Amino acid sequence: MRTSTAGRTGQYAALLAYLVFLAFPFLWLISTAFKPPRELGSLHPTWIPEDPTLANFRQAFDEQPLLRAASNSLIAALGAALIAVLVATPMAYVMARHRSRLAKGATGWVVVSQAFPLVLVIIPLFLVLKNLRLINSVPGLVMVYVVWALPFALWMLVGYVRAVPAELEEAAAVDGAGKGRTLVSVTAPLLAPGIVATGLFAFVTAWNEFFFALVLLKTPEKQTLPVVLTHFIGAEGVADLGPLAAAAFLATLPSLVVFAVIQRRITGGMLAGAVKS
Repeated sequence: MRTSTAGRTGQYAALLAYLVFLAFPFLWLISTAFKPPRELGSLHPTWIPEDPTLANFRQAFDEQPLLRAASNSLIAALGAALIAVLVATPMAYVMARHRSRLAKGATGWVVVSQAFPLVLVIIPLFLVLKNLRLINSVPGLVMVYVVWALPFALWMLVGYVRAVPAELEEAAAVDGAGKGRTLVSVTAPLLAPGIVATGLFAFVTAWNEFFFALVLLKTPEKQTLPVVLTHFIGAEGVADLGPLAAAAFLATLPSLVVFAVIQRRITGGMLAGAVKS
C-alpha cells in the first residue's frame, strides 16, 4: 500500500513538474506584457508586475497593424482547416475501408511526406504558385497550408474511420444506402470528434505558421500575424520587449479559446482515433 501511494505521489510530482515546465514561458509572457519599461529593464525581475500597465498593448497596436494581420491569419487558418477536413474525410474513408496495395502505398507516402524539411519544398511551391499567379495572396497561402496539413489530417482521420464499426455501414447498405449516403449519414456523425480535432490541429498549425507566410507574402497588407510580430525586433536584433510580449500574448489567445471551448470533443476524438479495428 505504501509503495503504491509513493509511486502515485511520484507520478503526480512528475506531472506537476512537467506542467510547470510547459506553463513557465506563457506565464512569463503574460507577466512581461503588463510590465512598464522600468520593470522590464530591472536587474531584479519579478514574477508579478509591481506597477501593471496596459501601455504595452496600446503601443503594440499603434506600432503595427495587428488587427489586419490577425484577420489575414484567421482567413488563412479557417480556410486551410475547412478545406483540409473536407478533402481528407472522404480520402481517409477510402484508405481505411479499402486496404489495397494502393491504399497502403498512399498511407506510406503520407508518413514519408512529413519527413521533408520546409527548406526543400519552399522553392517548388514558390514556382508552382508563381505559375498560378498566386504569389503574395492569401488564397495562395491557404493552398499551401492545405497541402501541408493534408497528410497529417489523413493520418489522423484514417485511425478514426477504422474505429467506426464496419457493421453499421453494412446495415446501411442493406437498407439501400449508397456509399456517399452512408458516409454522410452514418460514418460522418460518428467521426465528428475526430473531424473537430483534425480541423483544430490544422487551424492551429496554419495560425502559428511563419516560414511560408514570410516567403510567399510580400506586401504589408497581406502579411499574417506571426510575420508582423517580427517587426517589433529592430534591425540590430534588439526587441521592443513590452509591445512584443503584449502582441504575442494576444496572438496566442485564439488558440487557447478554441481549445477551451471544444476540449471535450478533442479528447473524445483522440481516444477514438487511438482505437484500431
